[in-house]
Amino acid sequence: MRITSKGQVTIPHYIREKHALRPNSEVDFKEQGERVYIVRKKSNNKSASRFRKFRGAASVKMTTDEIMNLTRGIVERHLRY
Repeated sequence: MRITSKGQVTIPHYIREKHALRPNSEVDFKEQGERVYIVRKKSNNKSASRFRKFRGAASVKMTTDEIMNLTRGIVERHLRY
């Protein structure tokens, strides 16, 4: 493997897949003697996913049709103005 003139290295596909390294994954570099390790950065932010607060079961007792009608009604109101 070579480092480019911009200091970039390509992480092999099998390693990215094995360790679930996706685009925009945060990583750190750790030095130990003469070796350098790349490690997944630990997130201090518990809401790392902007959708985390929406996970779980719905608490509203509405049918799918009722929800869709409500959603369409809100969209239609905004389109009128």
